[in-house]
Amino acid sequence: MFSKEDSRKLRQEFWISFGKSFPRKWILYNTKIKDFSFKFYFDTKKAMVMLDIEDQNLENRINYYEKMVSLKSLLQEYIPEIIYEDIYFLENGKEISRIYIEKKGVSVHNKNTWQETMVFLNETMQQFEMFYYEYEEVIKG
Repeated sequence: MFSKEDSRKLRQEFWISFGKSFPRKWILYNTKIKDFSFKFYFDTKKAMVMLDIEDQNLENRINYYEKMVSLKSLLQEYIPEIIYEDIYFLENGKEISRIYIEKKGVSVHNKNTWQETMVFLNETMQQFEMFYYEYEEVIKG
């Protein structure tokens, strides 16, 4: 078992290492669409690359999610295993829409899985970003 402090240090070490291994500026929150952001996630069971649509205005959230659904077959050309969830609850209970891909069987506590996780995060986010740049005007429109 890892203490909270040990776990925090490992997470910090992973993300610093990831940033050094793959130094680039990601889109993440800079989509220029309110509450429409790309995110990385890595815990003790899985790694994820996701697009979260968090707009509190349900109509706006549905609108952006439906645009993404209309582009699903195109996104699958970039990321075949993509998962769409129109209703997804965060740990804090907040309801969002999420489009994501996950890699199971990796752990931030197991340094032996870090390299494959970094490659997964890097390659998947690059694909997500390429898709976004290609269809940005449709999504924003």
